[in-house]
Amino acid sequence: MPFHPALTIDRPTVDDGSALWRIARDSQVLDVNSPYSYLLWCRDFADTSAVARHAGEPVAFVTGYLRPDRPGTLFVWQIAVADAHQGRGLAGALLDALTARTAARMVETTITPDNAASRALFASYAERHRAPVEETVLFDDALFPGAGHAPEVLHRIGPLR
Repeated sequence: MPFHPALTIDRPTVDDGSALWRIARDSQVLDVNSPYSYLLWCRDFADTSAVARHAGEPVAFVTGYLRPDRPGTLFVWQIAVADAHQGRGLAGALLDALTARTAARMVETTITPDNAASRALFASYAERHRAPVEETVLFDDALFPGAGHAPEVLHRIGPLR
């Protein structure tokens, strides 16, 4: 099912923070951060993040930032789509809109090896933008406190066309 035209994509606001937290929590695959962190993200990184809305309410989001040491590189921190809106190409539309808005030439994200949906999303994104993908382990599982966190594999996509 394609991206629905009744959905809009724009910058998040502080008022969206709690909805983004709920979408992340309900995804059951993202590391869920504190509600406070989503409020701060919506305030401080709104220009490098995007939210999709249906009837004015957030139904999906992507959060990111431009790397200070690599101008033109957008790091995508989290992306999630509410269950009722999955399967419509919304995550891809969010990524496309955000990279166009930020004029990023490179995109980076980390994905755990078992997250097939995210791997497919970013592979499809790279294909749409005719960009190569380089994968390397950024954070080995030994770096995470406690047990049970898989390694985070860096996917570096670009240059974008």
